[in-house]
Amino acid sequence: MKIVITGGTGLIGRHLAPRLLSLGHEITVVTRNPERARSLLDPRISLWKGLYDQASLDGFDAVINLAGEPIADRRWNTAQKERLCQSRWQITERLVALFKASARPPAILISGSATGYYGDLGEVVVTEEEPPHNEFTHKLCARWEQIACQAQGDQTRVCLLRTGVVLAPKGGILGKLLPLFRIGFGGPSGSGRQYLPWIHIDDMVNAIIWLLDNDLRGPFNMVAPYPLRNEQFAHALGHALKRPALVRAPAFAIRALMGESSVLVLGGQRALPKRLEASGFGFRWYDLEEALQDVLDQTSSR
Repeated sequence: MKIVITGGTGLIGRHLAPRLLSLGHEITVVTRNPERARSLLDPRISLWKGLYDQASLDGFDAVINLAGEPIADRRWNTAQKERLCQSRWQITERLVALFKASARPPAILISGSATGYYGDLGEVVVTEEEPPHNEFTHKLCARWEQIACQAQGDQTRVCLLRTGVVLAPKGGILGKLLPLFRIGFGGPSGSGRQYLPWIHIDDMVNAIIWLLDNDLRGPFNMVAPYPLRNEQFAHALGHALKRPALVRAPAFAIRALMGESSVLVLGGQRALPKRLEASGFGFRWYDLEEALQDVLDQTSSR
């Protein structure tokens, strides 16, 4: 296939692009910073500086839309919320416009979303049919998905990636946690009872390729089959690092530091990959501690 990827230098894109290349696909990455992208990506990958110089997507078979401002890097003031939304909505709107301008549009749009679509649902078992809790992360993801679905038509199917916490070397949640855990200051956040939907980067990449290769559409929870509580995650990470994980971060301190965005840490979703598993996709990583150990081994070898 000839595939366009937005967000190709992000956590998922950096692993997805080389895997697609190894399968014989031709990749074009959309980037605001071609020099940085060139330093991170295989030289066989073509680059577009944005989408506004493009008239259509004719000649391409698939689009994978992963672009978006990192959601947990800053407090959510009004301006930051707007950046989080527009960084996702605007590029998706432009992609949809290019689909509609194409005489022969790509056969599939795989577009990002997150388990934040559901909001904080506590103990509820969350499948793709679960009604959401109406809070900021839901509003952000719901509009993002609504825009992407406008590309759907007789020639194009749309898949939506409701992604949990991705475990990968060099970035993501582990990039933030490892420094603390390695010096023995890691531990649960708040009560530790909140669920953390996680997925190993290899399963994430394999699931995206599965959606490319099979006639599927609609939302998919991109999470491992066994979500664990925050406290279990902290203990598993401490065990994998052979470090204690006893320093609990109090909820009031997290709220003071993060403000409204503290819901990302203190809330969660007990999400299950119901539609992925029903489609026949097979996960490689079910056990959190084994998944963490594999990612840590990759981290130390790079």
